[in-house]
Amino acid sequence: MPRKRKLLAQLSALQSNSSVPPFDALENLNTTPDGDSSPKSSKYFAIEKKSSSQLEADFFNQPCISLAKSFLGQILVRKLPDGRELWGRIVETEAYLGGEDEASHSKGGKQTQRNAAMFMKPGTLYVYQIYGIYFCVNVSSQGEGAAVLLRSLEPLQGLDAMRELRSASRKGSPKLLKDWQLCNGPSKLCQAFGIDKAFDQRDLTQDAAIWMVPGPDPPQEEEVVATTRIGIGNRGEWAQKPLRFYLRGNKFVSVVDKKTEREMAAVGHFPCS
Repeated sequence: MPRKRKLLAQLSALQSNSSVPPFDALENLNTTPDGDSSPKSSKYFAIEKKSSSQLEADFFNQPCISLAKSFLGQILVRKLPDGRELWGRIVETEAYLGGEDEASHSKGGKQTQRNAAMFMKPGTLYVYQIYGIYFCVNVSSQGEGAAVLLRSLEPLQGLDAMRELRSASRKGSPKLLKDWQLCNGPSKLCQAFGIDKAFDQRDLTQDAAIWMVPGPDPPQEEEVVATTRIGIGNRGEWAQKPLRFYLRGNKFVSVVDKKTEREMAAVGHFPCS
């Protein structure tokens, strides 16, 4: 796939000019079935300092909707305790606007121990648990209690490690996951990247185990679909607001809204496919 090859080539060039900091292993995360935490040999992992191209505080310090759109095309990087790195391009997000947003965990401006990260400085991770099993990861933005849910990634590097982590989290299904199934949903993303509650309130601009770098191929405005959020239940008008954003035509998106895409094409936002 030409676009994929181009992106991976640009990614390789980015890595060859960048580096990441050492990381103290998380005691509660094993990334190999036998518990072996020794570094794996790869040209990508012989690195010592953090990337100079890492997204800094100014990037995250923008309004929630703007940040949700700006995340598309950026790359999330996760350094595992054994030294392996996972890279994924963000292809789908949702904006949660804080107090006025009936679907937000901070609706009404209520701050709790659980949602405290939503009120912290932009770039702070907010990780919460759903169904008592799965995790979702958000990033705080400008605005009291506002944050962006990272909903889907396009896996770029470390896919074998992602499969190991997903398999460890799945029960009863030995079936090998396809690439597009690894991170096409918020809880899948967290499983594949080894993100759990221990990451709550971490700073993406300072953390040694997780950060973001600029994507080499930023999407154009006409490539972005704006539609309703997923799984927020009966929240009145807020259930219908177009606060989910994804890259049109990207097969790693969790849920495609064909109706909205047709409507956007009809008014000339992008050509029909």
